[in-house]
Amino acid sequence: MYKILEAKELAANIYLMEVEAKRIAKRCEPGQFIIVRTDEDGERIPLTICDYDREKGTVTIVFQTVGAGTTRMADLKAGDYFQDFVGPLGCPSEFIKEPLEELKKKSILFVAGGVGTAPVYPQVKWLKEKGIEADVIVGAKTKDLLILEKEMSEAAGNLYITTDDGSYGRSGMVTQTIKDLVEEGKHYDVCVAIGPMIMMKFVCKMTKELGIPTVVSLNPIMVDGTGMCGACRVTVDGEVKFACVDGPEFDGHKVDFDQAMKRQQMYKTAEGRAILKEKEGSTHHGGCGNCD
Repeated sequence: MYKILEAKELAANIYLMEVEAKRIAKRCEPGQFIIVRTDEDGERIPLTICDYDREKGTVTIVFQTVGAGTTRMADLKAGDYFQDFVGPLGCPSEFIKEPLEELKKKSILFVAGGVGTAPVYPQVKWLKEKGIEADVIVGAKTKDLLILEKEMSEAAGNLYITTDDGSYGRSGMVTQTIKDLVEEGKHYDVCVAIGPMIMMKFVCKMTKELGIPTVVSLNPIMVDGTGMCGACRVTVDGEVKFACVDGPEFDGHKVDFDQAMKRQQMYKTAEGRAILKEKEGSTHHGGCGNCD
């Protein structure tokens, strides 16, 4: 059992929880995720790690209520317990693997959309701790849906807020801000984009035009988290990959976003899953071993 030390609502239907998980806190790195289960009958929910404190032995998660499982999670309070809290899973951010001196030479841009702000934050914070200040664009539909602004402002070199309705910060989509910053004279060696699939698709389209290599995190399409359900199957540079076991980070310019988003819609129904299994054959699942 894993004790919830803090639980609060950050914005409408978006919640933050700090969980006591000493072994995970000791080993996790930015970019990885955990799988949480409220009780013995609860569904397994993969969530990217938002923050961690190795000394306290805690891991922070942020989630949005989108179904029965996350709605049940939102009802939990400080002092309650999760049945399961498993991790760290997935591959750490690519930055973790790079020589620090080489990393310090790079100008880095992060683009976060909505709840995608949560998995962007630990990467920006990790870089800050290494003496590297990255630029960050955070986009939300409205000011009321903006999360972690204070935390991000403390970690980022420069923080640019955008809202679709113009209620706060810059008005418009994150892609317009990327273009504006480049036109203002900014140069970026790499961009990291995390958020809704449609946002990442158009960020990649923009950065490709601007010649900025881009990394995306495909955590939004993960369901099972072990490569066995087939939900996060995606084509990257013509090869079949699974976000939960091969990622969740990939070269955004090589991801087939249109195919991935179409699969997302089909996967929501039993009929759609049956069609996908028939069509994809042995590549439908990543590790179940049951596909012909």
